[in-house]
Amino acid sequence: MTTDPPEGVRLQKVLARAGFGSRRAAEVLIEAGRVTVNGDVARLGRRVVPERDRVAVDGVTVGILPGLVYWLVNKPAGVVTTARDPEGRPTLLELVPAGPRVFPVGRLDFATEGLIICTNDGDLAQLLAHPSHGIDKEYLAELEGDPSPGALRALREGVEIEPGVVTAPAKVARRGPGLVRIVIHEGRYHQVRRMCEAVGHPVRRLVRTRLGPLTDDRLPPGECRALTADEVRALREAAGRAEKGGGIGTE
Repeated sequence: MTTDPPEGVRLQKVLARAGFGSRRAAEVLIEAGRVTVNGDVARLGRRVVPERDRVAVDGVTVGILPGLVYWLVNKPAGVVTTARDPEGRPTLLELVPAGPRVFPVGRLDFATEGLIICTNDGDLAQLLAHPSHGIDKEYLAELEGDPSPGALRALREGVEIEPGVVTAPAKVARRGPGLVRIVIHEGRYHQVRRMCEAVGHPVRRLVRTRLGPLTDDRLPPGECRALTADEVRALREAAGRAEKGGGIGTE
């Protein structure tokens, strides 16, 4: 008499593969009641089917599907954040390996440089883009003219970028003549450019230097690298902790 093998993969193996340490470390998470499967608190011995089940740690969904990839790309100016461009301009997806197919999380405009994520993990993309999970985005902006203390204060407190639309408070620091560091958590269209223009200092050059916990000043423009499991986990946790903001959005 034969019996069918148990369905699915042991939960601790799935968590270890997703970057939560060793299988024993994953077992500790399960024993502590911090892991849920389809909304129910998991117990040791639980098996999951990655294509069907939804796993979360501390309320944050974990990517458990096989074949998920995560690329951190340093986008140069003059590249569009789309799969293809009718005008024949270089596209972001030309900077990452051809397979598997991925898509950008949020956007950087044609002239803006810096860090952006490409992935095939729809759950993570949705988590980062959702208005209730805004994570910090840090930019280095070269401006026309040197902003006064009053202009910097206005950027910190929030400025009106269109009638009736005022930005949330931002972290702003002067880094040199006409050079400022701006940290926002909203994702309004061309937000940093519109903020700076609103205080009389249009942007000459804009570079995104950080996405939540992710930064890499050694990644050359036009290059990409795979995120580590720890980086993916940190990104999920940052989105899960973030207060209501504006998602990754666009710049």
